Amino acid sequence: MKTDNKLIGAGLLTAIAASLCCITPVLALIAGTSGLASSFSWLEPFRPYFISLTILVLGFAWYQKLKPKKQIDCNCDIEEKPQFIQSKKFLGIITAFAIVMLAVPYYSSIFYPKTEKQIIVFDKSNIQKVEFSIRGMTCTSCGEHVNHEVNKLKGIINSNASYENGNAIVEFDNSKINITEIEKAINSTGYSVTNKKEN
Repeated sequence: MKTDNKLIGAGLLTAIAASLCCITPVLALIAGTSGLASSFSWLEPFRPYFISLTILVLGFAWYQKLKPKKQIDCNCDIEEKPQFIQSKKFLGIITAFAIVMLAVPYYSSIFYPKTEKQIIVFDKSNIQKVEFSIRGMTCTSCGEHVNHEVNKLKGIINSNASYENGNAIVEFDNSKINITEIEKAINSTGYSVTNKKEN
């Protein structure tokens, strides 16, 4: 029974570790601490291993729980009902929680509010587009976090951050904001601007 609890704990821990790099930007948004967002991005390269380990550990825990027990041929007391923490129901709850944790990168963008802005540009020659190369983004949630911070700034027309491309393309009115302020907002998320070029 103690082995089952250790397996459940290990499965839960690896599921959380696998999605920690994607959970922290959402927690940073909720807590209002932008710099926290990239603090666990170093875990991203290990994500496939954590996912595999989670599946193996929980799979083995389910195997242990569901395999038929050997019948003892004796006149013994009837086995007691297992405690909740050692039950199939508890293992099911942990498995469901692990699945939710492992899927965080695919649904975390729903936590970021869609910013509807009404931009008034008096002179179209003031519209400028800059591509920022960004280091440290590892999932969709990272890109959403960058977009959220940049869109808070006055004069931003459009911000499109992509973790796949490792960049953010920002369109803005240069009479209201400059490139340095945008770069500062991106760096405040915990990710780093490594290069910038005007489009």
